[in-house]
Amino acid sequence: MMRSLFSGVSGLRNHQVRMDVIGNNISNVNTVAFKAGRVTFKEGFAQLLQGASRPPGDHGGINPIQVGLGMQIGSIDTMFSQGNLEVTGLNTDLAIQGDSFFTVAKGNEHYYTRAGNFQLDADGRLVSPTNGFVVQGRMADNGVMLDGIRDIVLPFGQKTAAKSTDAMALAGNLNASAAVFTGTFDAAGRADPANAGSWTESSITVFDSLGNKHDVKVQFWKTAADEWSWQVDGTNLPAGFTPSNATPQTLTFDTVGILATAAPTAPPVISFTPPGADPVSITVDLGSGINGITSFAGTNTAVLRDQNGYAAGQLQNFTIDRTGLITGAFTNGTSVVLGQIVLADFNNPAGLLRVGDNMYATSGNSGGAVLGYALEGSQSSLTSGALEMSNVDLAQEFTNMIVAQRGFQANSRVITNSDEMLQEVVNLKR
Repeated sequence: MMRSLFSGVSGLRNHQVRMDVIGNNISNVNTVAFKAGRVTFKEGFAQLLQGASRPPGDHGGINPIQVGLGMQIGSIDTMFSQGNLEVTGLNTDLAIQGDSFFTVAKGNEHYYTRAGNFQLDADGRLVSPTNGFVVQGRMADNGVMLDGIRDIVLPFGQKTAAKSTDAMALAGNLNASAAVFTGTFDAAGRADPANAGSWTESSITVFDSLGNKHDVKVQFWKTAADEWSWQVDGTNLPAGFTPSNATPQTLTFDTVGILATAAPTAPPVISFTPPGADPVSITVDLGSGINGITSFAGTNTAVLRDQNGYAAGQLQNFTIDRTGLITGAFTNGTSVVLGQIVLADFNNPAGLLRVGDNMYATSGNSGGAVLGYALEGSQSSLTSGALEMSNVDLAQEFTNMIVAQRGFQANSRVITNSDEMLQEVVNLKR
């Protein structure tokens, strides 16, 4: 039989494999984060008809004489080029910009994917919807990251503990042009119309360790040209209220209206003991310079602000930033870090095994996964509310289809012509 027959058959078979890969690429043109494949060919075995000979000295040598016996598949490569991003607006949709992979787990087995169309299951776990594999990362307890890689769990309704107020700020302005308060600073003195502009008050809501609210009111009155006194109003306060200093405290201002001294020199402290809760001790920051409490001519605007306590709350929403950090928004208005999604990098991503469902598994030539976090150990970053699209280029695939078709046709002509030549040999006997 003619060698060209078998060469043509190898060409037909392997161009068909190329068409299979092209067809798979085109069928996945809209698959999330799909990576296109590419086929390369190599020459098959070459039969040696005559070996080479060295130059004998008086004339040249002779090259070897070989006949090729067809072609073979050289490789089927996965092209891990970046796909375009499609904005979806869902906070559980994530797209990787870079070369990394998400890590997902099925029990003790770990897989890797570029498809970030995740969702929450009934237990609050962040999972891949195609197979239920759980996204991996590190979790936080009260905003503090825990060691180890584990399932990402974000159950709505999870609680954050209340925080007792331990700091607040005193800011605003005390009218420098006001008259000095006359008489005793009591209810009668405050009711005197002559003292109407000589005193002011401000209140703020603070929290104890159980999350109970308490209103704290502070009163200010002018005692000298450059001095104001202030105290905590002792009426309508929770049982056990004890000011840190039973006597009024003095604020002294310099000639340009900036706070000069405060008595006592240590930051004032407001403390009380609510029933059933831990004692509350609140340090009052008087500020400094123009950003602190001041005394300029104008209206009285002194206020207590920026208290740092809050009641207990429940998780109602969360966001994921470009580093994969998951921050929960709670019903008490606080934001707490819940966890961070881990990414995996490989020395040779093209060596990964495709196992279906947009998943990859490690192989002997991919290398082990190097785990890290976006922009921290990994150069990739995440985009929340978007998905990576397929990187299939239809124009290129249709061009490759034409090339594969013509290659298949040409090899079929080799078989046809070889058959006709064999037919001529058979006809010699007629």
